[in-house]
Amino acid sequence: MNLSDHYKSVGPWLNGSGPESDIIVSSRVRLARNIAGFLFLSSASQSQKKEIFEYIQNQIQSTKLNDDIWMMNINELGEVEKQILTERHLISRQLADGNNESGAAITHDETLSLMINEEDHLRIQAMSSGLQLHETYKKIVEIDNILEEKLPFSFSPQYGYLTACPTNVGTGIRVSVMLHLPALKISEQMDKVLRSAKDLGLAVRGLYGEGSEPVGDFYQLSNQVTLGKCENKIIDELIELAINPMIEYERRARQKLLEKKSVVLDDKIHRACGILSNARMISSDETLYMLSYIRLGIYLGRIQHISLETTNKLLLLTQPAHLQFLCQKNLTPNQRDEYRAELIREHINTH
Repeated sequence: MNLSDHYKSVGPWLNGSGPESDIIVSSRVRLARNIAGFLFLSSASQSQKKEIFEYIQNQIQSTKLNDDIWMMNINELGEVEKQILTERHLISRQLADGNNESGAAITHDETLSLMINEEDHLRIQAMSSGLQLHETYKKIVEIDNILEEKLPFSFSPQYGYLTACPTNVGTGIRVSVMLHLPALKISEQMDKVLRSAKDLGLAVRGLYGEGSEPVGDFYQLSNQVTLGKCENKIIDELIELAINPMIEYERRARQKLLEKKSVVLDDKIHRACGILSNARMISSDETLYMLSYIRLGIYLGRIQHISLETTNKLLLLTQPAHLQFLCQKNLTPNQRDEYRAELIREHINTH
């Protein structure tokens, strides 16, 4: 497997086929694990980090997972390749930007990725389309069990799995969903919704997780506490206390827009169509906002000539690294904006 086989496609986690996918773009479950007998990365030397990386890599390759994964050394990838993997949510920005001896293993369908020497020795991540947190957790448990047969994870009978960050101690689980909430934004209700999420002790971040700001009405919502609760309880509480109410609020806001502000709604949707169909230069942020309105229009039946598949594909292909990979050359910001507009016109006007 190599990047050129996949850079034009969209992984199953972004295909819009899962439950509640009009609002819940994707579900993600991540486990933080460390290897007994090795120092945490914050205390390890470069030679020790290399030893950890090689040990974990060899153990992963000795499992049955090896037949379906692409194993890579992050330091051997170019900057554009690392950014592509970040844009596809397969590795974190921290892993891409770090100078550790680090690596990743990614399945061919891109629904599973393993990050080696990010913040912890190992981070296991699984993704699915729509609201499928329990299903995604079930899948990641299978992977965790396979790896635990080969890797002695650091575990305390009192505290649970030991992690580099105290907030991950216990289960080591981070559960998140990517939400699309354009109607709440149009209705100026997002601040209230975000305050409620934070009052529940949940983290709300942008499209690319920690350190990123919400753009294009896309938000990542995740738990922050892992100690003292079992994994299924963490998932149940996230769904019951936050995700289901947010789905209800967004649906209600969409219905109210249809009933009382349909002209405002249609103006935003069709103005976005006009901009994307005709723009000669467009930034990444503006593209996300315009695609957000297109996505909303598709689900509300206000747009018939653009498919969800095209919209989801453009969410990825219009990101900076994907554009440069398509061109096979480095582009200045202005050149990216020009090529992005050209690419969007080709897809919007022919699909």
